[in-house]
Amino acid sequence: MELPAYNAKTISELLGVPSKAVRAALDHESYSGADLWALRKTLRLFPRALGNRKQLFLNFKGGTGKTSLSTSYAYRLAELGYRVLLLDLDSQGHATKCLGYEGEDFEKTLLHVLVRKVPLSEAIQHTPLPNLDFVPSNLGMSTVDLALMPMAGREFKLRKAVEEVESHYDVVVFDAPPSFGLLNLNALMAAQDLFVPVLPDFLSFHGLKLLFETVQSLEEDLNHVLDHVFIVVNAYNQTYKLAKEALAALRQHYPEYLLTTLVRCTKFAQASSEGVPVFVAERDSKGAHDVDAFLKEVLHRLEQAKARADADARAG
Repeated sequence: MELPAYNAKTISELLGVPSKAVRAALDHESYSGADLWALRKTLRLFPRALGNRKQLFLNFKGGTGKTSLSTSYAYRLAELGYRVLLLDLDSQGHATKCLGYEGEDFEKTLLHVLVRKVPLSEAIQHTPLPNLDFVPSNLGMSTVDLALMPMAGREFKLRKAVEEVESHYDVVVFDAPPSFGLLNLNALMAAQDLFVPVLPDFLSFHGLKLLFETVQSLEEDLNHVLDHVFIVVNAYNQTYKLAKEALAALRQHYPEYLLTTLVRCTKFAQASSEGVPVFVAERDSKGAHDVDAFLKEVLHRLEQAKARADADARAG
């Protein structure tokens, strides 16, 4: 993935400081991803700590724009100063492609980590943003469910693998395939936060029932409770009556999980075809602004939850 050069205005917006301060610290005509990270270190402008979050993008229904959202979300988190690891769990390698890479070019994937006991650190690849890493996927991953089947503790393999590296990252993002199997069960058991991208139609609405039943069974059978579930509506078009009706149904039945931000998928198809996140394809597009708003709403909810937990701990 080749990043476009940042100008001073964009760098100052990302860092939240005047352009004059940027110029004083590093006076360039244009800035690279490495420059952005170096400026954060120099100016000590890091975001508020979230802890080490593990976040899963999953919907059993395909075609919801899950990978476009997860890769753009991970990229934007890194731009904002978080150390991010993106794990591609889909054998089609779409998240890998959305970062501008081909999965077949890499020797090691999660298959080697989960089945052949290779340390996760050996499968991690780096991007031009120094604080954004990823684990690629390719067609070899299609056999991982079968390979996990006879193993003891098979539901916890991914959680244990991530433990090796999670202290190095603020956020680990899992991009899962639209299916239910042992790999996705592993992802659910490893995650603290679940993101469910849905389309504003009733097929997506009804598909949520199966996912929530699965989450409930994890609580009952495996004693794993997710900290947060976020439903994000993607590809919303308010001119369609069906979209409005589906959104109303979501608000009625899932009010505690539904994010208020609605994502319009402008420029996502172009970004995917170019092998870049939407912020690289067109930073000022409506889709990019919506993902940014979606991310900030999530960060706000996480910060609120952390503040409540801290207050409860002090009171206890």
